[in-house]
Amino acid sequence: MGMKTYLIDDDQLAVYLTEQLLRAEDFSNSIHTFGSAREALNTLLGEGQEAAPQVVFLDLNMPLMNGWQFLDALHPYKAHLLGRCFIYILTSSLALADLEKSRQYDLVAGLIHKPIDSGEIRAIQSRLLPGPGPAALWA
Repeated sequence: MGMKTYLIDDDQLAVYLTEQLLRAEDFSNSIHTFGSAREALNTLLGEGQEAAPQVVFLDLNMPLMNGWQFLDALHPYKAHLLGRCFIYILTSSLALADLEKSRQYDLVAGLIHKPIDSGEIRAIQSRLLPGPGPAALWA
């Protein structure tokens, strides 16, 4: 698919495995990896909203700026990003509170338990193909 993707996770092994799976599934022709949410935020804002990624895979538990703080920092840009940038939270947490909290963010298209698998990637691809708007994925 011809879309820009951000992969934000401080776990290098998780980044490597997820990136390899995304490439194997031909998910994106442009995958940008970030070891911190702050770095990703600075890049996104520096490139301008027009260059925003279509998909962001976001880890929640990271030092300095966690996934929730990243989402809060994007709030002022929500109107422009909504419908253009779909954020999927990647988490190893099984906490119901994380699922409920994720639903409070309009930019969050779904919550996916790590490790992501081919079926989840294909489900996201099918939601992003042209046609009716993408449905949320709450896996």
